[in-house]
Amino acid sequence: MKLKDIPEKIKEFLKFVTEDIWRASPQDLSNKKRKGYTVLKVIVLAVRRYQEDNLQRSASALTYSTFLSVIPFLAVLLAVAKGFGFENIVESQLFEYFPGQRDIFARVTDIVDSYMEHTKDGIFLGIGLVLLLYTVFNLISTIENTFNMIWQVPKGRSYLRRITDYFSAFLLIPIFLVCSSGLSIFFATTFDTLSHYNVLAPIYEVLIAIVPLLITIIAFTVLYMFMPNTKVQFKHALYAGIFAAIGFQVFQYLYINGQIWVSKYNAIYGSLALIPLLLLWMQLSWVICLVGAEIAYAGQNVQNFEFESDSKNISRRYLDFLTLTITSIITKRFEKGDKAYAAIDISNHYKIPIRLTNQILYLLVDLGIINEVKDEDNSSYYQPAMDINHITVAYLFDKIDRYGSENFKVDNKHQFLQEWETTLDSRINMFKDNRDLLVKDL
Repeated sequence: MKLKDIPEKIKEFLKFVTEDIWRASPQDLSNKKRKGYTVLKVIVLAVRRYQEDNLQRSASALTYSTFLSVIPFLAVLLAVAKGFGFENIVESQLFEYFPGQRDIFARVTDIVDSYMEHTKDGIFLGIGLVLLLYTVFNLISTIENTFNMIWQVPKGRSYLRRITDYFSAFLLIPIFLVCSSGLSIFFATTFDTLSHYNVLAPIYEVLIAIVPLLITIIAFTVLYMFMPNTKVQFKHALYAGIFAAIGFQVFQYLYINGQIWVSKYNAIYGSLALIPLLLLWMQLSWVICLVGAEIAYAGQNVQNFEFESDSKNISRRYLDFLTLTITSIITKRFEKGDKAYAAIDISNHYKIPIRLTNQILYLLVDLGIINEVKDEDNSSYYQPAMDINHITVAYLFDKIDRYGSENFKVDNKHQFLQEWETTLDSRINMFKDNRDLLVKDL
């Protein structure tokens, strides 16, 4: 390839990843090509949504909230751990998971001990405990809201669910840390026995290095599955957890080995040098975490973005065609007495992009043409909301035409009366030959 051809190749590649790849139907691709396309789509979608969701700003907001809440958070965590008798194990695990922040955690744990000492009795205990829990719950609520924004979930957990879910998390985190500590000790003991065999020594070193990574993967996977107020499939949470865990471990390694630059911070900030380093660590850690959340979302919802640019620019007549088609499909299905369709069934069976399918189904529900019903797994299915012998083509499009507001100040009673009547007549004449044609009979 010649040097002068590079700009043209780049343009072709950008057009491919932004347009052409989203027009390729998975059913028309080989298994190998479909998997490759899916991976590329997930990467492109995650990068694009990182910019659209402005995750850099979200990471900064979470960094601020985390910085303010780190002492109350650890106070609650260590208090719960102390109640179980796990305090020392939890502290040692925190030092192990965050080796780059040993000095910070040492100082913070001293502050926490002092804080707990001063809130042992009296009214200060009650007020201090309320403020402590409020600060911690506010931090986790901020994290949940950010994840809900990424997952485009319009409504978060109720206050009652937040209290129960967050409290359960505080009970489980110390137990998780203790279990991971026991797991690390078990593997270390087992691998130490194997290390005496020269042949197994290299394997021993690799396995010892992998154990913290496995535990981190579990932690991120659980976070991605249960933090958003929506159902996240395990496999997509796992893929995102693997990415975030690897990114976090690499960042930890670079951060620890890069602290040779601390002397420069000391020259500027003196004894406060740890603070900007801590903020930098928090900021980049949250960026890695949120990118992982975007990957989980992209993996689970990548099919929703097929034909996206075409769907946004769909013609009026083709949208009408698809609306009539989906209404006909649902009414005929109901007339036969077969199981109602889910959105994904309609999309896959009739090759209608899922994004358009959902858009049309939401419109038909709002119009009162169809109903959304839930099964025991909380999955959505769609069936007619009225007598199918009354759903004519003219009735359907008349409902669509009237959908929305017409409360504007344009004078269609006098000044633009002719234009308004012409518009109405054109809609009437459009269906005069099939006014009584039922959608189910198409």
